[in-house]
Amino acid sequence: MTGQKRFDRKLLLQKPLVERKNKVTVADIYVKTTDPVPDMDSATSDAVHRVAGYILDARKTGNSVMLAFGAHSIKNGLGHLMVEFIKKGWITHFATNGAGIIHDWEFAFIGKSSESVAENLPKGEFGTWNETGLYLNLAIIAGAYEGLGYGASVGKAIIEEGIMIPSREELLRVVRGNPAKASSAADFIEAIERSGVKAGWLSIPAPFREFSLQAGAYRYGVHSTDHPMFGHDIIYTHVANSGSAIGRTAQTDFETFVESYKGLDGGGVYLSLGSAVMSPSVFEIAGRKAGPVSGHHIAVIDLGEVAKIGKFEDSHPETLDFIKGDNRKFLLALYKELSRMENC
Repeated sequence: MTGQKRFDRKLLLQKPLVERKNKVTVADIYVKTTDPVPDMDSATSDAVHRVAGYILDARKTGNSVMLAFGAHSIKNGLGHLMVEFIKKGWITHFATNGAGIIHDWEFAFIGKSSESVAENLPKGEFGTWNETGLYLNLAIIAGAYEGLGYGASVGKAIIEEGIMIPSREELLRVVRGNPAKASSAADFIEAIERSGVKAGWLSIPAPFREFSLQAGAYRYGVHSTDHPMFGHDIIYTHVANSGSAIGRTAQTDFETFVESYKGLDGGGVYLSLGSAVMSPSVFEIAGRKAGPVSGHHIAVIDLGEVAKIGKFEDSHPETLDFIKGDNRKFLLALYKELSRMENC
């Protein structure tokens, strides 16, 4: 509509993250490898055993083992355990949504996450937290400039505990002389001007990075991709937000996802953990781009019936397990069973 006013993010008050009441402290709730094997019924235990066997076979043959999950898996303290899967070489690709990245970063930064929607939304304060919006957006913008994906951009910032902010002069030289990076350099200039950050090293402490999946994936060189939806995440309210940078990094991550999807052919494993929207949707579109695969195994783990399980069936897997249960219990039980089978 001609003359319609645009939403001006500069008018939003972004409060310091330290002032937010958090519902979750990661050190209190994270799942440890030393925790006891969770109680499960025999059908679920059998399914865990089957999936563990598929994973070990896939790693012997060099096939992909992909774990796609919703944000609650991170908020429920599974990031630390997922890193242990990386160290064991059992998972080759992790995939989540934008909220999963946010919880992961906040845990690394302050060791806490999850605000009250009911309390903060009526006050107009939900999601308006300066450090989360500023640092995550800058990490993504810097990652786009460096050619990284969304997940790797955040993982790098956590591991390095900061971001290098180029000078305006350097970025202008890139805009004028490097067509391949001109657009991402222009995004960087715009973000710097809007947020007021200075050129040079921007220190972002991450004292709790041991709990971060993104940090662990970046450290050990394992794919961890993010598949955001525009407008869904709190970082979109911040003046540093760049839709084009998010688009570039998300596109990079989708292409990485497609390559891992191809690796499912001939015995790979795809685990969908508590994600009824992102996981089946990205899986379906990746399949269209990658082409048909066969001989792969799929396990869908959720508390309720998954309406979009047909998207997985359409790939004609050799096996498709639906496991109704808690994601914390499942992933810990899978870790225990993989450890037991590997040591037999």
